[in-house]
Amino acid sequence: MTRNIFRHALFATTAVVIFSCFAPPAARAQADVKVNGFYSTNKAQQGRSVEAAVVLDIPAGFHVNANRVTNKFSIPTTLKIEAPGGVRVSPAAFPRGKVQKLSFSNEPLSLYEGRPVLRFNVTFPANFQTGVAELRAKVRYQACNNEVCYPPTTREITMPISVVAASEPVKRINTQVFGRRK
Repeated sequence: MTRNIFRHALFATTAVVIFSCFAPPAARAQADVKVNGFYSTNKAQQGRSVEAAVVLDIPAGFHVNANRVTNKFSIPTTLKIEAPGGVRVSPAAFPRGKVQKLSFSNEPLSLYEGRPVLRFNVTFPANFQTGVAELRAKVRYQACNNEVCYPPTTREITMPISVVAASEPVKRINTQVFGRRK
């Protein structure tokens, strides 16, 4: 088993180096993974929590490693959130990876394909200043297809939201990510 893991890691590393050095520039481009941030409401109320999510849109034919990888050589998908002082951010909840055996690996790998949603909650203190607050989300992932893995990438996005008084009403939005419940 350790021998297979070592062989997978050696193959992946060699493939990335060879691909990076000898592939034509157009082929060296990363898979076009889109990264977007969403909130469950149109505004955040002081002293309350709001659901948030970072969504990856992975093109067909590609995947990224899940957050919980099956071996020590796979690079997990991670999410780090930077928030203004006083704002609390819960740890991200990652979806379960799809376990799959690929042609270059002797053992199954845990992967994300399609549109994985990384969820977390954001709580603004009761005394947080009203106005626009901005979170920064950093997603690190390694995109691969069934033949090659690209170098790991970190994508950073900003997630602005208006913070309003606790008494001001908010409206549920982005139901395609969060569902319709209030």
